[in-house]
Amino acid sequence: MVSHFAAAGYRKMHRGKAKSSMKRKYKGFTLMELLVVIAIIAVLVAIAIPMLASQLEKSREATDLANVRSAYAQVSAEAMLGDTTATVTVDLKQREADWQSVDPVNIGGIVHSREQDDTDNWIGIATPGGSCVVSYDKRYGVVLTWSGRAAPSKPDYPFDTNENFFDVLYNAAFWTDGTLKNNQSFEFDSRCPDSDYIPAIQKEIDKLDNSLLQQADCTWAYLGFKKKNDAEQKKNCFLLWTSLDTNKVGGGKQIPVLIQTGDGKYYVSETTTHQRWRNNQKYVTVSERMADYKDLLNSDAEYSTLEAAYDAYKTALNNAKYDGVRGSSGQ
Repeated sequence: MVSHFAAAGYRKMHRGKAKSSMKRKYKGFTLMELLVVIAIIAVLVAIAIPMLASQLEKSREATDLANVRSAYAQVSAEAMLGDTTATVTVDLKQREADWQSVDPVNIGGIVHSREQDDTDNWIGIATPGGSCVVSYDKRYGVVLTWSGRAAPSKPDYPFDTNENFFDVLYNAAFWTDGTLKNNQSFEFDSRCPDSDYIPAIQKEIDKLDNSLLQQADCTWAYLGFKKKNDAEQKKNCFLLWTSLDTNKVGGGKQIPVLIQTGDGKYYVSETTTHQRWRNNQKYVTVSERMADYKDLLNSDAEYSTLEAAYDAYKTALNNAKYDGVRGSSGQ
């Protein structure tokens, strides 16, 4: 016989189990779990959106190419039938300039890559909201004229166009350790043998990547005064550079030079080389009048960028008056 107390205990135990079961049944997510889920969803969305946008652009470009190829076929057929005046204009659906999905593009045998400039059969570039006019030219055949214009090709310079030549000088050991005293004048010509300073400068040049100072056969010279004040230093520091090997050119020869001043300006000028001796060794400096270097600066030949100054230097070097020095230096 089960006692009253035993029965009551049994019922109480089962009610406790039921409540515990209900608690487990309706237990939710913790805040940390929700944050993890949200983070995962955010990552997936961040990955998916660019991929989706890229696929949509590829689809739009595929549509544009198909429409232009159809227009090409139509104009070609009209030309074969004798009508060379037919034109077809295709409105483009793409939303990015040029072609993102294919390079080079081939339309009816007209092949064009993104790096190319205009050709006889391909003029301009595809642009968002633009168009392509397909026409026929008796000299060249079918011509594709896109509404955008091809960007002018940027010259490829054989050196780092952002370099500051004075970083080399200011990082040289003799400059940083006080070997060169303040207010002391200096003249460091790269052709000088057994120099106390050139090796330290060359060590810094060797650390550079694709510098104008690393070009084969070039000659350079740092000139000026060492100053305590940075502003004064910029006014009293000059670099002279030429692509010519002055030792091969010889002394007493006029040569073109590119000059950078400490304040970041560039000039193209002309110097006369000069033969000197050091420790019984002959060498030829980039200029005979090192002390008068400021006279070499001509405002008519001043440039704000290294690219512009280099272009002007190359133009000057190609002048017929320098044929002899170019030949002696192998240029």
